[in-house]
Amino acid sequence: MSEIKRKMASLDGACDPFDYVSKELELVEQNLARAILSREQALTDIAGHLIHGGGKRVRPMVTLLAFLGFGGKRISEIVDIATAIELIHTATLLHDDILDGAETRRGKESAYKRYGLKPTLVAGDFLFIKAFEFAGKFDETVVQWTADACAQLTEGETLQGYFNRNPAVTLDDYLEIVRRKTASLFQTGARVGAYLAGAQPAFIDETARYGLNLGIAFQVIDDILDVIGNIELLGKPTGMDLRDGNPSLPIILALKNGQSGVREAFTSPQPSEDQIAAALDVIKVGPVIQQAKTLSKQYANEALISIKKLPPSHYLNGLKTLVQLIIDRDF
Repeated sequence: MSEIKRKMASLDGACDPFDYVSKELELVEQNLARAILSREQALTDIAGHLIHGGGKRVRPMVTLLAFLGFGGKRISEIVDIATAIELIHTATLLHDDILDGAETRRGKESAYKRYGLKPTLVAGDFLFIKAFEFAGKFDETVVQWTADACAQLTEGETLQGYFNRNPAVTLDDYLEIVRRKTASLFQTGARVGAYLAGAQPAFIDETARYGLNLGIAFQVIDDILDVIGNIELLGKPTGMDLRDGNPSLPIILALKNGQSGVREAFTSPQPSEDQIAAALDVIKVGPVIQQAKTLSKQYANEALISIKKLPPSHYLNGLKTLVQLIIDRDF
Protein backbone atom coordinates (compact mmCIF):
# COMPACT_ATOMS: atom_id res chain seq x y z
CA MET A 1 0.00 0.00 0.00
CA SER A 2 2.93 2.36 0.57
CA GLU A 3 3.15 3.39 -3.09
CA ILE A 4 -0.24 5.08 -3.07
CA LYS A 5 -0.03 5.98 0.61
CA ARG A 6 2.89 8.29 -0.14
CA LYS A 7 0.65 10.31 -2.40
CA MET A 8 -1.81 11.04 0.41
CA ALA A 9 0.60 13.53 1.94
CA SER A 10 0.34 15.72 -1.14
CA LEU A 11 -3.47 15.84 -1.09
CA ASP A 12 -4.07 18.39 1.64
CA GLY A 13 -7.46 18.04 3.26
CA ALA A 14 -8.38 14.97 1.25
CA CYS A 15 -9.94 12.00 2.99
CA ASP A 16 -7.68 8.98 3.24
CA PRO A 17 -9.52 5.95 1.84
CA PHE A 18 -7.09 3.61 3.57
CA ASP A 19 -7.96 4.98 7.00
CA TYR A 20 -11.67 4.55 6.36
CA VAL A 21 -11.35 0.81 5.79
CA SER A 22 -8.16 -0.01 7.70
CA LYS A 23 -9.91 -2.39 10.11
CA GLU A 24 -11.71 -4.17 7.30
CA LEU A 25 -8.50 -4.44 5.26
CA GLU A 26 -6.80 -6.02 8.24
CA LEU A 27 -9.58 -8.63 8.31
CA VAL A 28 -8.93 -9.25 4.61
CA GLU A 29 -5.25 -9.80 5.40
CA GLN A 30 -6.18 -12.32 8.08
CA ASN A 31 -8.47 -14.11 5.64
CA LEU A 32 -5.71 -14.21 3.03
CA ALA A 33 -3.25 -15.68 5.51
CA ARG A 34 -5.72 -18.44 6.40
CA ALA A 35 -6.77 -19.05 2.80
CA ILE A 36 -3.29 -19.97 1.59
CA LEU A 37 -2.74 -22.64 4.23
CA SER A 38 -2.47 -26.05 2.61
CA ARG A 39 -1.52 -29.56 3.62
CA GLU A 40 1.07 -29.22 0.86
CA GLN A 41 3.61 -26.74 2.18
CA ALA A 42 4.79 -25.87 -1.31
CA LEU A 43 1.40 -24.37 -2.16
CA THR A 44 1.44 -22.27 0.99
CA ASP A 45 4.98 -21.11 0.32
CA ILE A 46 4.34 -20.11 -3.29
CA ALA A 47 1.04 -18.37 -2.52
CA GLY A 48 2.55 -16.64 0.49
CA HIS A 49 5.52 -15.48 -1.54
CA LEU A 50 3.16 -13.14 -3.38
CA ILE A 51 0.39 -12.60 -0.83
CA HIS A 52 2.88 -11.49 1.83
CA GLY A 53 5.09 -9.69 -0.65
CA GLY A 54 3.26 -6.38 -0.61
CA GLY A 55 0.60 -5.18 -2.96
CA LYS A 56 -1.67 -2.17 -2.81
CA ARG A 57 -4.93 -4.06 -2.10
CA VAL A 58 -6.74 -1.49 -4.23
CA ARG A 59 -9.37 -3.95 -5.44
CA PRO A 60 -10.44 -5.03 -1.94
CA MET A 61 -10.46 -1.38 -0.89
CA VAL A 62 -12.83 -0.44 -3.71
CA THR A 63 -15.10 -3.31 -2.70
CA LEU A 64 -15.12 -2.29 0.96
CA LEU A 65 -15.65 1.43 0.30
CA ALA A 66 -18.56 0.73 -2.05
CA PHE A 67 -20.21 -1.51 0.53
CA LEU A 68 -19.76 0.90 3.44
CA GLY A 69 -20.68 3.87 1.26
CA PHE A 70 -24.16 2.46 0.85
CA GLY A 71 -24.54 1.66 4.52
CA GLY A 72 -23.63 -2.02 4.44
CA LYS A 73 -23.54 -3.63 7.88
CA ARG A 74 -22.53 -7.27 7.47
CA ILE A 75 -18.80 -6.69 7.58
CA SER A 76 -17.83 -10.36 7.55
CA GLU A 77 -19.64 -10.85 4.24
CA ILE A 78 -17.96 -8.01 2.40
CA VAL A 79 -14.58 -8.97 3.86
CA ASP A 80 -15.06 -12.43 2.36
CA ILE A 81 -15.87 -10.99 -1.07
CA ALA A 82 -12.92 -8.59 -0.86
CA THR A 83 -10.73 -11.57 0.00
CA ALA A 84 -12.03 -13.50 -2.99
CA ILE A 85 -11.29 -10.55 -5.29
CA GLU A 86 -7.70 -10.33 -4.04
CA LEU A 87 -7.17 -14.09 -4.31
CA ILE A 88 -8.33 -14.02 -7.92
CA HIS A 89 -6.02 -11.10 -8.63
CA THR A 90 -3.07 -12.87 -7.00
CA ALA A 91 -3.77 -16.05 -8.97
CA THR A 92 -3.66 -14.08 -12.21
CA LEU A 93 -0.32 -12.54 -11.22
CA LEU A 94 1.18 -15.99 -10.70
CA HIS A 95 -0.08 -17.11 -14.08
CA ASP A 96 0.98 -13.84 -15.76
CA ASP A 97 4.55 -14.28 -14.53
CA ILE A 98 4.62 -17.74 -16.09
CA LEU A 99 3.25 -16.46 -19.40
CA ASP A 100 5.72 -13.55 -19.45
CA GLY A 101 8.67 -15.49 -18.05
CA ALA A 102 8.96 -12.69 -15.47
CA GLU A 103 11.92 -12.85 -13.12
CA THR A 104 10.76 -10.18 -10.65
CA ARG A 105 7.51 -9.17 -9.02
CA ARG A 106 7.03 -6.45 -6.40
CA GLY A 107 10.72 -5.86 -6.03
CA LYS A 108 11.82 -9.43 -5.50
CA GLU A 109 12.25 -12.70 -7.31
CA SER A 110 8.99 -13.87 -8.87
CA ALA A 111 7.38 -17.09 -7.70
CA TYR A 112 7.88 -18.47 -11.21
CA LYS A 113 11.62 -17.75 -11.03
CA ARG A 114 12.01 -19.14 -7.51
CA TYR A 115 9.74 -22.18 -7.59
CA GLY A 116 9.47 -23.06 -11.26
CA LEU A 117 6.70 -23.27 -13.82
CA LYS A 118 4.65 -26.28 -12.70
CA PRO A 119 4.50 -25.49 -8.96
CA THR A 120 3.61 -21.86 -9.67
CA LEU A 121 0.91 -22.85 -12.16
CA VAL A 122 -0.67 -25.19 -9.63
CA ALA A 123 -0.45 -22.54 -6.91
CA GLY A 124 -2.36 -20.14 -9.15
CA ASP A 125 -5.07 -22.75 -9.62
CA PHE A 126 -5.09 -23.29 -5.86
CA LEU A 127 -5.80 -19.59 -5.27
CA PHE A 128 -8.62 -19.53 -7.83
CA ILE A 129 -10.28 -22.41 -6.00
CA LYS A 130 -9.76 -20.73 -2.65
CA ALA A 131 -11.36 -17.56 -4.01
CA PHE A 132 -14.61 -19.42 -4.64
CA GLU A 133 -14.47 -20.87 -1.17
CA PHE A 134 -15.23 -17.30 -0.10
CA ALA A 135 -17.39 -16.14 -3.02
CA GLY A 136 -19.35 -19.37 -3.43
CA LYS A 137 -21.33 -18.92 -0.22
CA PHE A 138 -23.34 -15.98 -1.61
CA ASP A 139 -26.42 -15.86 -3.79
CA GLU A 140 -26.47 -16.75 -7.46
CA THR A 141 -26.04 -13.13 -8.54
CA VAL A 142 -22.78 -12.62 -6.65
CA VAL A 143 -21.39 -15.98 -7.73
CA GLN A 144 -22.28 -15.27 -11.36
CA TRP A 145 -20.70 -11.81 -11.31
CA THR A 146 -17.53 -13.23 -9.80
CA ALA A 147 -17.41 -16.07 -12.31
CA ASP A 148 -18.01 -13.60 -15.14
CA ALA A 149 -15.03 -11.54 -13.96
CA CYS A 150 -12.83 -14.63 -14.00
CA ALA A 151 -14.03 -15.50 -17.50
CA GLN A 152 -13.26 -11.97 -18.68
CA LEU A 153 -9.77 -12.21 -17.19
CA THR A 154 -9.00 -15.30 -19.24
CA GLU A 155 -10.54 -13.77 -22.36
CA GLY A 156 -8.47 -10.63 -21.89
CA GLU A 157 -5.30 -12.69 -21.50
CA THR A 158 -6.14 -14.61 -24.68
CA LEU A 159 -6.81 -11.41 -26.60
CA GLN A 160 -3.57 -9.90 -25.36
CA GLY A 161 -1.73 -13.00 -26.50
CA TYR A 162 -3.16 -12.60 -29.99
CA PHE A 163 -1.65 -9.11 -30.18
CA ASN A 164 1.68 -10.09 -28.62
CA ARG A 165 4.36 -8.48 -30.81
CA ASN A 166 1.62 -7.76 -33.34
CA PRO A 167 1.93 -4.24 -34.80
CA ALA A 168 -1.63 -4.44 -36.11
CA VAL A 169 -2.94 -3.81 -32.58
CA THR A 170 -5.17 -0.73 -32.25
CA LEU A 171 -6.30 1.49 -29.41
CA ASP A 172 -9.71 -0.19 -29.49
CA ASP A 173 -8.02 -3.59 -29.15
CA TYR A 174 -6.05 -2.31 -26.19
CA LEU A 175 -9.10 -0.93 -24.42
CA GLU A 176 -10.96 -4.21 -24.88
CA ILE A 177 -8.03 -6.12 -23.39
CA VAL A 178 -7.89 -3.76 -20.41
CA ARG A 179 -11.63 -3.85 -19.80
CA ARG A 180 -11.47 -7.62 -19.50
CA LYS A 181 -8.06 -8.30 -18.01
CA THR A 182 -7.70 -5.45 -15.51
CA ALA A 183 -10.89 -3.46 -15.11
CA SER A 184 -13.22 -6.45 -14.70
CA LEU A 185 -12.12 -7.07 -11.11
CA PHE A 186 -12.43 -3.39 -10.18
CA GLN A 187 -15.88 -3.35 -11.72
CA THR A 188 -16.98 -6.56 -10.01
CA GLY A 189 -15.69 -5.50 -6.59
CA ALA A 190 -17.51 -2.18 -6.81
CA ARG A 191 -20.70 -3.76 -8.12
CA VAL A 192 -20.82 -6.52 -5.50
CA GLY A 193 -20.02 -4.06 -2.71
CA ALA A 194 -22.98 -1.87 -3.63
CA TYR A 195 -25.24 -4.88 -4.20
CA LEU A 196 -24.53 -6.52 -0.85
CA ALA A 197 -25.13 -3.20 0.88
CA GLY A 198 -28.64 -3.13 -0.61
CA ALA A 199 -28.14 -0.20 -2.95
CA GLN A 200 -30.76 0.60 -5.58
CA PRO A 201 -30.17 -1.05 -8.99
CA ALA A 202 -29.34 2.29 -10.63
CA PHE A 203 -26.71 3.00 -7.97
CA ILE A 204 -25.27 -0.50 -8.32
CA ASP A 205 -24.85 0.07 -12.06
CA GLU A 206 -23.24 3.47 -11.51
CA THR A 207 -20.85 2.08 -8.92
CA ALA A 208 -19.90 -0.68 -11.34
CA ARG A 209 -19.28 1.96 -14.01
CA TYR A 210 -16.99 3.74 -11.55
CA GLY A 211 -15.03 0.54 -11.01
CA LEU A 212 -14.70 -0.12 -14.74
CA ASN A 213 -13.35 3.34 -15.52
CA LEU A 214 -11.08 3.35 -12.48
CA GLY A 215 -9.64 0.03 -13.59
CA ILE A 216 -8.91 1.33 -17.09
CA ALA A 217 -7.23 4.44 -15.69
CA PHE A 218 -5.22 2.23 -13.33
CA GLN A 219 -3.88 0.08 -16.18
CA VAL A 220 -3.02 3.08 -18.35
CA ILE A 221 -0.93 4.49 -15.51
CA ASP A 222 0.76 1.11 -15.05
CA ASP A 223 1.68 1.18 -18.74
CA ILE A 224 3.11 4.70 -18.44
CA LEU A 225 5.15 3.73 -15.39
CA ASP A 226 6.67 0.87 -17.36
CA VAL A 227 8.32 3.59 -19.44
CA ILE A 228 9.05 6.43 -17.01
CA GLY A 229 8.57 4.90 -13.55
CA ASN A 230 11.03 4.75 -10.67
CA ILE A 231 12.59 1.30 -10.83
CA GLU A 232 12.87 1.00 -7.03
CA LEU A 233 9.21 1.82 -6.53
CA LEU A 234 8.09 -0.35 -9.45
CA GLY A 235 9.93 -3.36 -8.07
CA LYS A 236 10.96 -4.35 -11.58
CA PRO A 237 12.89 -2.88 -14.52
CA THR A 238 11.19 -0.49 -16.90
CA GLY A 239 10.57 -1.66 -20.45
CA MET A 240 9.03 -4.98 -19.45
CA ASP A 241 6.18 -4.59 -21.95
CA LEU A 242 8.69 -4.28 -24.78
CA ARG A 243 10.66 -7.28 -23.50
CA ASP A 244 7.52 -9.39 -23.29
CA GLY A 245 5.88 -8.04 -26.44
CA ASN A 246 2.81 -6.88 -24.53
CA PRO A 247 0.74 -4.28 -26.40
CA SER A 248 0.79 -1.49 -23.83
CA LEU A 249 -0.70 1.92 -24.51
CA PRO A 250 2.61 3.82 -25.00
CA ILE A 251 3.76 1.16 -27.47
CA ILE A 252 0.50 1.33 -29.43
CA LEU A 253 0.59 5.12 -29.56
CA ALA A 254 4.24 5.08 -30.66
CA LEU A 255 3.42 2.57 -33.41
CA LYS A 256 0.57 4.79 -34.54
CA ASN A 257 3.01 7.71 -34.68
CA GLY A 258 5.31 5.72 -36.96
CA GLN A 259 8.19 5.27 -34.52
CA SER A 260 10.31 2.67 -36.29
CA GLY A 261 12.60 2.03 -33.31
CA VAL A 262 9.63 1.11 -31.16
CA ARG A 263 8.21 -1.11 -33.88
CA GLU A 264 11.56 -2.89 -34.22
CA ALA A 265 11.83 -3.60 -30.48
CA PHE A 266 8.16 -4.57 -30.14
CA THR A 267 8.09 -7.01 -33.06
CA SER A 268 11.48 -8.61 -32.41
CA PRO A 269 11.17 -12.12 -30.87
CA GLN A 270 14.02 -11.28 -28.49
CA PRO A 271 14.81 -7.57 -28.49
CA SER A 272 18.25 -6.60 -27.24
CA GLU A 273 18.67 -4.31 -24.25
CA ASP A 274 20.01 -1.66 -26.61
CA GLN A 275 16.84 -1.92 -28.72
CA ILE A 276 14.67 -1.62 -25.63
CA ALA A 277 16.62 1.36 -24.28
CA ALA A 278 16.45 3.14 -27.63
CA ALA A 279 12.71 2.50 -27.94
CA LEU A 280 12.08 3.79 -24.41
CA ASP A 281 14.04 6.94 -25.17
CA VAL A 282 11.93 7.53 -28.27
CA ILE A 283 8.72 7.11 -26.28
CA LYS A 284 9.93 9.41 -23.51
CA VAL A 285 10.87 12.35 -25.75
CA GLY A 286 7.84 12.17 -28.04
CA PRO A 287 4.18 13.05 -27.42
CA VAL A 288 3.19 9.53 -26.39
CA ILE A 289 3.44 9.85 -22.61
CA GLN A 290 1.34 13.00 -22.55
CA GLN A 291 -1.21 11.36 -24.84
CA ALA A 292 -1.42 8.38 -22.49
CA LYS A 293 -1.77 10.63 -19.43
CA THR A 294 -4.59 12.47 -21.15
CA LEU A 295 -6.39 9.20 -21.79
CA SER A 296 -5.95 8.09 -18.17
CA LYS A 297 -7.47 11.37 -17.00
CA GLN A 298 -10.42 10.92 -19.34
CA TYR A 299 -11.28 7.59 -17.74
CA ALA A 300 -10.55 8.96 -14.28
CA ASN A 301 -13.00 11.79 -14.95
CA GLU A 302 -15.63 9.27 -16.04
CA ALA A 303 -15.14 7.51 -12.71
CA LEU A 304 -15.57 10.82 -10.87
CA ILE A 305 -18.76 11.58 -12.80
CA SER A 306 -20.18 8.29 -11.52
CA ILE A 307 -19.34 9.21 -7.92
CA LYS A 308 -21.21 12.51 -8.30
CA LYS A 309 -24.35 10.56 -9.22
CA LEU A 310 -24.28 8.58 -5.96
CA PRO A 311 -25.66 9.59 -2.55
CA PRO A 312 -23.18 11.61 -0.46
CA SER A 313 -21.00 9.56 1.87
CA HIS A 314 -17.49 9.98 3.23
CA TYR A 315 -16.78 6.39 2.12
CA LEU A 316 -17.78 7.28 -1.42
CA ASN A 317 -15.62 10.38 -1.08
CA GLY A 318 -12.85 7.89 -0.36
CA LEU A 319 -13.52 6.34 -3.77
CA LYS A 320 -13.24 9.82 -5.25
CA THR A 321 -9.86 10.42 -3.60
CA LEU A 322 -8.67 7.00 -4.75
CA VAL A 323 -9.08 8.11 -8.36
CA GLN A 324 -6.64 10.96 -7.80
CA LEU A 325 -4.17 8.74 -5.96
CA ILE A 326 -4.13 6.25 -8.81
CA ILE A 327 -3.66 8.67 -11.68
CA ASP A 328 -0.93 10.59 -9.80
CA ARG A 329 1.15 7.52 -8.92
CA ASP A 330 4.88 8.30 -8.96
CA PHE A 331 4.70 11.17 -11.44
